Amino acid sequence: MPNIAVLNTAGEKVSDIELKEEIFSIVPNTSAMHLVVVNYLANQRQGTQSTLTRAEVSGGGKKPWRQKGTGRARQGSTRAPQWYHGGIALGPKPRQYGFSVNKKVKRLAMKSALSSKVAAEEMVVLDSLSLDEIKTREMVKVLSALKAGKKPLIVLPEPDSKVYLSARNIPGAKTTFVGSLNVYDILNSDTIIVLKDAVTKIEEVYA
Repeated sequence: MPNIAVLNTAGEKVSDIELKEEIFSIVPNTSAMHLVVVNYLANQRQGTQSTLTRAEVSGGGKKPWRQKGTGRARQGSTRAPQWYHGGIALGPKPRQYGFSVNKKVKRLAMKSALSSKVAAEEMVVLDSLSLDEIKTREMVKVLSALKAGKKPLIVLPEPDSKVYLSARNIPGAKTTFVGSLNVYDILNSDTIIVLKDAVTKIEEVYA
């Protein structure tokens, strides 16, 4: 089982923690991670773009000229796609871009993402993180002491408004909790800072 140091907010080692091998030390499955990330990004798309077809554009009820005898091409409506102010042919309509992914693939992707961070030494375990008040300056000090990089991801066991509000103005920093942790955020971060209690919860969920 892989061991990792537990640090305090000053960046000093406090103890060691033993991580479960089946979660934090597997061979990362690139295909599973890629599929889950594509799925996550597809689900973020709103898909609200919409154009008007010739049936939806106002006007155009009357035939512009008679069928024969004018020398011009036959026309049935001034709202056909080739006309100015006509409807759009084959334009986009509201749609859902999301698709479903097998639950086992999601679990494999999460384990792979966590394992890749541990293998790259880009995961930090923090003993606790409690702030007396909402202070961005204090959070910057903590991240600096932990050498978290430009895009840290702080993983809490439960939502904490003080930590969230203290970190949200820091460029690149993101705060989440175990219940909303996802593969995209893990892979998109430079360092994931996981609280000790959060590690226990992750192991309970994915063991």
